[in-house]
Amino acid sequence: MSQKVAFITGGNRGLGYQTALELGRADIKVVIGSRSLVHGEQALAKLRAADVKADVLLFDITRTASHSSAYSYFNGKFGRLDILVNNAGIAGGPFPGTGPEHRAADVPLDLLHQIFETNFFSTVALTKALLPLIKKSPAGRIVNLSSILGSLTLQSDPKSPIYHAKSFAYDASKSALNAFTVHLAYELRDTKIKVNSAHPGWVKTDMGGAQATLELSEGGRTSAALATLPDDGPTGGFFHLGKPLPW
Repeated sequence: MSQKVAFITGGNRGLGYQTALELGRADIKVVIGSRSLVHGEQALAKLRAADVKADVLLFDITRTASHSSAYSYFNGKFGRLDILVNNAGIAGGPFPGTGPEHRAADVPLDLLHQIFETNFFSTVALTKALLPLIKKSPAGRIVNLSSILGSLTLQSDPKSPIYHAKSFAYDASKSALNAFTVHLAYELRDTKIKVNSAHPGWVKTDMGGAQATLELSEGGRTSAALATLPDDGPTGGFFHLGKPLPW
């Protein structure tokens, strides 16, 4: 099969769906992972109505069995995976907000564990599980959906526009994910695989809220661009709409 194959976790709605739409328009076969098969099928119908070649996979990133199922699916059907977009993630509470999940001093530890399990540990585990298939791609691409809120540089700078936008549990999970990007890109530096973190922007999704500055139609552009980088494109970076962001 000459057509590239992409797997997008949490691809049935929001940023994941938009990324699937963008990649599908680039003639890439997209497989969306969805915790609900009903919602996944609804998203699939919309993608196919837009002439996107797509499939849906029942998938929960927090379940190891789902990782194994994903590996078996892509290995059996395609023999490789060209693009992995680690899009699935949770905020843990209303954002912006004032709940304890936003404060480092009294964040509930069980909530911190829950957010890290989805946004970091499970994402690392899935990437490790699928990496053998990505290595079989002529030009593998791994995109980790991060956030500018995970930038330690900007979070610690009083002059930064996000200095007061603190949400400890979520921000820390994205900082950890950025570290994974840096380390994995280094380990794969002598291969054709590129690993990058994406900040989609403040997008009007269920997580971003109605006050966000970007429309959903703009939300998938950064992920799609990093998923389709040319051979001389960057690796081990943090980007928003083509512009590098500080760690």
